[in-house]
Amino acid sequence: MQTNNWTLIDKDSNRVVDELHIAGADVSQAAAAAKVEYRRLHGGRQAGLHMLSIDNGAMRISIIPERGMGIWKAWSGEVELGWQSPIDGPVHPNWVPLHEPTGLGWLEGFDELLVRCGLYSNGAPEHDERGCLVYPLHGKIAQAPAHHLEVTIDKESGEIVVRGIIEEKRFLFYRLQLVVTLRLHPDRPTISIRDEITNLASVPGGMQLLYHINFGPPLLSAGAELFLPVKQMAPRDLEATRDGAAWSRYDAATSGYKERVHFFELLGNSENQTHVLLKNAESSRGVSLHYDITQLPCFAQWKHTGSLQDGYVTGLEPATNFPNPRSFEADRGRVVPLAPGETRQFDLCLHYHDHPESVATAQRAIEVLAEGEKPFVHPQPKADWSFEGS
Repeated sequence: MQTNNWTLIDKDSNRVVDELHIAGADVSQAAAAAKVEYRRLHGGRQAGLHMLSIDNGAMRISIIPERGMGIWKAWSGEVELGWQSPIDGPVHPNWVPLHEPTGLGWLEGFDELLVRCGLYSNGAPEHDERGCLVYPLHGKIAQAPAHHLEVTIDKESGEIVVRGIIEEKRFLFYRLQLVVTLRLHPDRPTISIRDEITNLASVPGGMQLLYHINFGPPLLSAGAELFLPVKQMAPRDLEATRDGAAWSRYDAATSGYKERVHFFELLGNSENQTHVLLKNAESSRGVSLHYDITQLPCFAQWKHTGSLQDGYVTGLEPATNFPNPRSFEADRGRVVPLAPGETRQFDLCLHYHDHPESVATAQRAIEVLAEGEKPFVHPQPKADWSFEGS
């Protein structure tokens, strides 16, 4: 395999590149339509961040290496995948008060299409018996910078690979390393992600990971629907019970809407692969996720169909656990153990469907997964799934 490689960040060699422009045609005829742009952002709360934008001819994505290698937004043609957060980022982690007393400071930087939650904890804030914050909302990895970042283009296939390395660590407590490998193939509206999490400490540890994948207009609107191969499901709390059997459908923007969250165990095929699909009201566009349910056995649907000004959005959230306080999840065996030096792998694929036939095919694949299975629906919060329902 012949490749071209560009190192953009490397802490060990004290290397940081502030600007790079690559035209795929200069590297590979198979990626003639591809473009790679890397630049430093200026002004306001984004100042000091870098944005890595990749266009493979079918999809354009923007990655922020200083925000845990999160995907800020993606586009297919003029269609934006992501959401219009009132935060209006991207926001440099220096402006995110992660450890402020309520534990909700994470929300002051939240506006990505895909943001990782973890690695030591990934759920709701947790306080000790004195009221002191132990774990902030959704953990720390989204505010951690990559200390190594590189881009590779395969000359023969035109495949573009981005690799970033991040560490989350605390002296005497834990040392976790995340290696992100993101792949885009020429002219495919697909993002493939492999995350590898390693315990770098000499003693056993544990980790949690949740992918908070968020969509707003134009994909999300009144009548949009989420399709899942459900094995069992439960509302997170009493507010979510108000959805009843209509949990899969989305309402028009409503000022003052209170978020609703549903928890799921999904079905997979013989290779443990599952599919989920969010489609628009006209069934003309959609986005699907593909992943391994042995790696990510829990799924949460977050609905916040508030006003457009306040954030009209849904989150699709495959995870190792449900997003409850860490101690609640640990008591129920939903913290992933890691022996010294052990690595766990997580694979996720996001695919954009740009025409009705593609949407219908994705929906049918989910129906096939669920054939012959009657989902078990808990009408009330399930005590061992939901901290708020226990």
